[in-house]
Amino acid sequence: MKTSDLLVQCLENEGVEYIFGIPGEENLDFLESLRNSDIKLVVTRHEQAAGFMAATVGRLTGRVGVCLSTLGPGATNFVTSAAYALLGGMPVLFLTGQKPIRASKQGRFQIVDIVHMMEPVTKFTRQIVDGNNVPNLVRECFRVALDEKPGPVHLELPEDIAAEQVEREPFAVTTVLPPCASERALREAAEMIRSAKRPLLLIASACNRNNSAPALRDFVDRTGMYFFSTQMGKGAVDERHPRCLGTAALSDQDYLHCAIERADLIINVGHDVSEKPPFIMRKDDQTVIHISFFPAEMDDVYFPQHEVIGCTATNMRMLADAIEPSASWDFAYFERVQAEIEIQVFAEKADAEGFPNVPQRIVADLRCAMPSDGILSLDNGMYKIWFARNYQAHEPNTVLLDNALATMGAGLPVAIAVKLVHPDRKVVAICGDGGFMMNSQEMETAVRLGLDLVVIVLRDDGYGMIKWKQGSAGFPIFGLDFGNPDFVQYARSYSAQGVRIERTGQLVQELERAFDQGGVHLIEVPIDYSENEAVFLEALKQKTCIL
Repeated sequence: MKTSDLLVQCLENEGVEYIFGIPGEENLDFLESLRNSDIKLVVTRHEQAAGFMAATVGRLTGRVGVCLSTLGPGATNFVTSAAYALLGGMPVLFLTGQKPIRASKQGRFQIVDIVHMMEPVTKFTRQIVDGNNVPNLVRECFRVALDEKPGPVHLELPEDIAAEQVEREPFAVTTVLPPCASERALREAAEMIRSAKRPLLLIASACNRNNSAPALRDFVDRTGMYFFSTQMGKGAVDERHPRCLGTAALSDQDYLHCAIERADLIINVGHDVSEKPPFIMRKDDQTVIHISFFPAEMDDVYFPQHEVIGCTATNMRMLADAIEPSASWDFAYFERVQAEIEIQVFAEKADAEGFPNVPQRIVADLRCAMPSDGILSLDNGMYKIWFARNYQAHEPNTVLLDNALATMGAGLPVAIAVKLVHPDRKVVAICGDGGFMMNSQEMETAVRLGLDLVVIVLRDDGYGMIKWKQGSAGFPIFGLDFGNPDFVQYARSYSAQGVRIERTGQLVQELERAFDQGGVHLIEVPIDYSENEAVFLEALKQKTCIL
């Protein structure tokens, strides 16, 4: 068979269902091999979007997503989505084409050293120089991509190697179970928790990408401990839980940080320093236990005093078995903080009547319209902080956001991949007008695939988060405004449905209508960001932690 046939067989052997991307002439042998495969090719309108989609498949399924591009400019367009997967811990294989390596007829035309370019943003990158190496290279790629911390890998397939004849078979797929922590590490952690007065549980990003959620819920229920999450840890334990203090959408000064400041011990499960810090460690009177698949990376704001390394789910179950609710624990202050959060975060302006809507009302309307297992895909902008802070996630991986690379342009492509993985669940992409226009062409992809998908475009005609930062730094607003198309007509030009919200309360109605009708719907929502200053620059700075 051809090398390209063998490569497709190896991908099938690994359980690949979708390949996202844009083929070029250097991929033609691979494309022909794929034509006779059960793997579905999803042609996108930009390689960056294809990378976001493949990374999302990896994020949601725990299996390696795959995307494809040609050489040169097609491959360079992968860099942002590779960095997105690397920092976010998402397993994905980037496949790129290349000119023949044994006899070139076009000199250096379109030639960029893609393998070396991908080195800083992948865990593993190789050019295939011999088709007989494909089975071991693919197996190694998938093993490395899935090994904690999961991430991107890359293979480059030159045109002449793709066409050469080989006689090999795929390697058998093997699974390596992660080890558990040592008995000593668990015993010392249990003693530290029992001896604490105000222990607090932090649920971070890794808890949403492995099977830790049931063990975490069991730990909370058995110990009665209060908990909060990072943005990428949202939903690993239902945020309606009576012991939940919400999400650290900010690194300090929010209401839940009052509880963090009073905690003498923080049990940090699944933390990753790539994610924006949920709190700043103190060097004197607070102890942090790091529980994760891999050791902590020390820096100025994170230097845990004890570590429990290995399978997070197993280690949390063993810790729950080792400790009982202690008479020395005092959660009265956390209870008061939780009551304040219910008022100041979840209830404050959730029913505001003004128009354009303030962020709190938009978040509340989305939560009202979405079923518990419905999934939000958040692009990056000011609204991401509001949704992370004010939207209560009921189930794991139902609020998909990027708080690691935090790139704009991912919201719509991610939502498309979510819908392919979970066709029976309600999926809504939340985008700012800036981020949406970075990959808005994927509206055509969603329509072509026949998806039931809602895209909300929050319109403020500018880069709202940077405006907020600019203003909070004391600078005059400058250089951050832009124009927009008619989003309703823009959606219709792709044969999608489009509607503009013109009054308070209409958003819930339009969401319900879109869910009932099916198909691709764009809802333009004007947003009033004056609450950024009112809440984050005034109210939070004036709050006290004496409750």
